[in-house]
Amino acid sequence: MIDAILIHLISFIEKVITATGPVGISILMAIESCNIPLPSEAILPFAGYLVSKGVMNFHVAAFAGAIGCVIGSIPSYYIGYYGGRPFVEKYGKWFLVSKKDLEDADKWVDKYGDWAFFICRMLPVIRTFISLPAGILKARKRTFFTFTFLGSLVWSYFLVYVGVKMGQNMEMFKHLWHKFDILIIIVCLILGFIYVYKHFKHLKES
Repeated sequence: MIDAILIHLISFIEKVITATGPVGISILMAIESCNIPLPSEAILPFAGYLVSKGVMNFHVAAFAGAIGCVIGSIPSYYIGYYGGRPFVEKYGKWFLVSKKDLEDADKWVDKYGDWAFFICRMLPVIRTFISLPAGILKARKRTFFTFTFLGSLVWSYFLVYVGVKMGQNMEMFKHLWHKFDILIIIVCLILGFIYVYKHFKHLKES
């Protein structure tokens, strides 16, 4: 069932980007930054694949991803800014944000200050919900959104580059996939289950 959902999700992402180009990348990345589970790890590599085929410009794809992240971070930031910690602790589960997520974000900010926003934008999972704690902490808007853009740009360039390399070596990846397809699927499912279990366990504890 999970693999079927993933297949439909990836198919949806591919159709949106194919039909709308860089605008579609920005929209999808904005959705991810609004705490909706639409993984950038599936969005940007496909954009990179299109780059490898000459359909899209490498830099345009990366910048579209970073711009989308900033746009999607705006509502999350202001929900945290005006709602405050009590609001997010009470209703955060509706944004897939648990108390544990807030505590983790607090630790990053305590340790690295404003640079935490830059660093967290390059980390899987935590990058999707860092905007809410930033709003709660009333981080300076200009600083937060600047670091959000820069960190997201680095992340976008990396994933688009991965997609380019996959596109250039598609036959090799197909061979490896067919050779180890069962193992790859099992590993992906196990990792996905662990993440979902831990995340929703924290939500129940909230």
